[in-house]
Amino acid sequence: MKHRSFPIFPSRKRSVESRRIRRSAELRERLFRAALALFGKKGYAETTVEDITESVPTKEHILMAFGEMQLAKLEAIVRDAKQSDLPMQEVLRILVLRMTEEPIRNPAIVRALLQANLSSLSVRGAMLRIHDRNRALLGQLIRHGQERSEIRTDLPPEDIAQVWRQTIFGTLLFWSLAGDASLTRRIEQSLRVLWAGIAFRPTANAAKRKKKAGDKV
Repeated sequence: MKHRSFPIFPSRKRSVESRRIRRSAELRERLFRAALALFGKKGYAETTVEDITESVPTKEHILMAFGEMQLAKLEAIVRDAKQSDLPMQEVLRILVLRMTEEPIRNPAIVRALLQANLSSLSVRGAMLRIHDRNRALLGQLIRHGQERSEIRTDLPPEDIAQVWRQTIFGTLLFWSLAGDASLTRRIEQSLRVLWAGIAFRPTANAAKRKKKAGDKV
């Protein structure tokens, strides 16, 4: 009977393939950064595909790539946060600051996203799907905070996640009109107000349990 052998070390062919994949990813990253810079300099509507590179099918692909990049970042943050011992207030603060790193570097990206959402059906559809996944991920994190008795439980986690996202996006939108150095301050202010509204409330949750008990009688 012949035994199948497996290489202990990766083959040269596999190493070459890995380098090619890595170079391809680096190229896409450079194209993406170049596109964001052009959006900031010329505006989304005035930037042509040729301005970026013939390798990019459409401008819409750049914005959808940005949405997917942010989604991947959120997935990693939520996964790590579930294993963290940090208080949920600090976890959510870190999450928002991490998710707004790109807009801080390039304020025009927020304006470009808004303009594309208003003018491009393809971008709008793709972004709605990404927003739904974002909401579900944040809802998981909110539910985790509820299970840890750090976030109020009298509201569905998905509803809290939606209000959270709307507030942060609104903060980004208003800041993008100025594009100055005030984003971190604006975010911190929004976070304080948001946390005051979603923090665990023993009295409110006791009242909810009492009402449920009364409904069962």
